[in-house]
Amino acid sequence: MTTTFPDVTISTERLVLRPFEEEDVTALAEMMNDENITAWTSAPYPYTQADAHAWATRDSHAERTEGRGIVLAVTEFLTHRLVGIVHLRNTNWRTRATEVGYVTAPWARGEGYASESVLAVAQWLFREQGFERLELRTAADNTASQQVAQKIGCISEGVLRNAWTVRTQTAGGGWTDIRTDLIVWSLLPEDLDEGDGFDGYDGYESYDTHGGHDTHGAHPGHALPGQRSDANGHPVGADRK
Repeated sequence: MTTTFPDVTISTERLVLRPFEEEDVTALAEMMNDENITAWTSAPYPYTQADAHAWATRDSHAERTEGRGIVLAVTEFLTHRLVGIVHLRNTNWRTRATEVGYVTAPWARGEGYASESVLAVAQWLFREQGFERLELRTAADNTASQQVAQKIGCISEGVLRNAWTVRTQTAGGGWTDIRTDLIVWSLLPEDLDEGDGFDGYDGYESYDTHGGHDTHGAHPGHALPGQRSDANGHPVGADRK
C-alpha cells in the first residue's frame, strides 16, 4: 500500500502549488510574522529566517517523505510570488483520509486564493490519489477560515469543546494562549459538484527537487491558520482578512 504522496505541482487558472524551495525563505519569514498568522497559529514568534529556512529546505519536505502528508507552497501563476501554504497532515493511509491546513499571506488576502488552492488540492486528492475524506478544523472564532470551508463545499460535523489553544494579544503588546472550541468540517468526493465551478485545476505534474533538501524531522511550531496546529505545530486552516 502506498504510504507517501508523489512529489507534484498542481496548477489552477491563477495559482501554482509546488514544493518549497530555498528561494522562498525570505517571503515565508515575512508572511509568517503577520499578526493574524501569529494569532491563529502556533508558529514561532518572531518567525526567524532560520525558522523559514528549516521549513522551506527540510521540514516541509519531510512531511511527504515520512508519510505524514504533503506541504505545498502556493504561488501566483503570473508573478511567482508566494501567497500561501496548503498542508495535508495526519494522513491515514488505510482509511484514505487526511486533514488540511492553510495559510494566506497578508499581501494576498481578499483574492479567494485560500479556497482556490484548497479546492485544487481536494480535487487532486480525490481524483488522482483515491482518497475518501478530507477534514478541516477551524477555531470557533475564525470566521474567515469557516467561510473558506463553506465556499469549497465542506459539511460541518460538530464541535470539539475546549480542544485547542489560540493566541490573543495582551495590552502590553505581547501574546498569550487561550482555550478555544474547534469546529470539524469534512469534504467527501461526492460533495464536489462538478457543475458548480469545481473544475478549477489544470492537473498535476512531477516535480524535480534539487539539492540540499534534507528529509529529517518535522518543524516544531509551524501551524497553519484556522484551527491552530497540533502538538508539533502543524496546521489547521485560515484565510484571515
